[in-house]
Amino acid sequence: MKILYGVQATGNGHIARARIMAAAMQSRNDVEVDFIFSGREAHNYFEMEIFGHYRTFAGLTFFTTRGRVDRLKTFRQAQLRQFIQDVRKLDVSKYDLLINDFEPVTAWAAKIQGLKSISISHQAAFTYAVPRCGDTVVDKLLLKYFAPTNIQVGVHWFHFNQPIIPPFVMEKPVNQHESSLILVYLPFEDIDDIHQMLYPLSEQHFKCYHPSITAEQKCGHISWFPPSKAGFHHALQHCEGVIANGGFELSSEALHLNKKLLVKPLHGQFEQLSNVLTLQKLGLCHTLFQLDSDVVDEWLEAPENEGIRFPDTPGIVVDWLVKGNWEDTTSLCKSLWERVNYGHRTQEKLSSLAI
Repeated sequence: MKILYGVQATGNGHIARARIMAAAMQSRNDVEVDFIFSGREAHNYFEMEIFGHYRTFAGLTFFTTRGRVDRLKTFRQAQLRQFIQDVRKLDVSKYDLLINDFEPVTAWAAKIQGLKSISISHQAAFTYAVPRCGDTVVDKLLLKYFAPTNIQVGVHWFHFNQPIIPPFVMEKPVNQHESSLILVYLPFEDIDDIHQMLYPLSEQHFKCYHPSITAEQKCGHISWFPPSKAGFHHALQHCEGVIANGGFELSSEALHLNKKLLVKPLHGQFEQLSNVLTLQKLGLCHTLFQLDSDVVDEWLEAPENEGIRFPDTPGIVVDWLVKGNWEDTTSLCKSLWERVNYGHRTQEKLSSLAI
C-alpha cells in the first residue's frame, strides 16, 4: 500500500505526531509512505531524518504578534498564487491513500484528482460535537475548506462518543523529576515578554525553548535553548511542570507524564481556546491569559497534576489503514480507548459532565 502523508508544519505538534506514525510505518513491509510538509520555511525544519526524502511546500499558515493571531498579516502574507500552483503540480496518481494532518496542499490535490483521503488530526475532532470556545463563522469555514478530506478521524483527550481516537505518546515517565525545574515553551510570545514574566521568580529554575533562540544562553535562573527534539523531551521528562501555549500535542505529552500544566492559549485561535476549556472542565490545567508573574508564582505552589496514560501503539491505526475498511471507525476507536487510563478525579469529572 502506497500512502501520501501530508503534515501541517506551522507548529511542532503535527510533526511530533507524524514522527510516531512514521516510526510505526517504517517497521512494516506492507506500507510505503511519502511525507509532505507545509507551513514553514524549508530551512526551519530540524531533526527530520525519520521522514526520509520528504518534500516541503509553502502552503498556508497563520502569523502571530506577541501571543495573538495577526489576521491582517496572515491575509497579506498568504501566498495564494503559489499555493494554487503547488496544488495543480502535485501528482498524487501513484498513491492509494492520503493521510492528512491539516495540510492543505495535499488535501486539495487529492480532492481534485480523486484520491481517497483520511484526516487524522486534532482539528478533525472539531468537526464533531466536542467542547469548543471562541469559534467564529470564519473558523468553521476554515475547518471545512482548509484541508478537506473524505473521512475525518479526530484526535482528542476524550472520545465524546464521536469518531475520535486518543493521542499517541511514546515518552515514558521517569521515577524522579527535578523539583526546581520548569519547562517553558511559548513560541508565539516575545522573548523579552517571557523574560520579564519569569525574572522576578528567582528561586525557580526555568528552561525555555524558543524558535528565535539560535544558541544556548543562561540569564541567572532562566536558561534559553534553541529548538531540539532530544533536549526538549529530556527536559519534559525531568521537569516538575510545563508552561506552554494551548497546543494539543505538548499538553498531551505533559498529561501522559503527570506534569502540572500552566497554559496560555494563543488569542484568536479557537482551537487553543477550546483545548483550555476542555482541560479546565477536567481539572487538568491552570490558565494564563496574560504573561503575569503573580499567576505563575501561584501555580508553582499548586499541587501536582493528575495525568492520563495514553497508548503508544500506533500500529493499530496502521492495521486499520491497510485493511481498507475506512468507513468503519468504531472498532478502531474502541480498541484504542480501551488502552487509555484516567485518574480517579478525571473519571469523576467526566461522569459529572455527562460525557
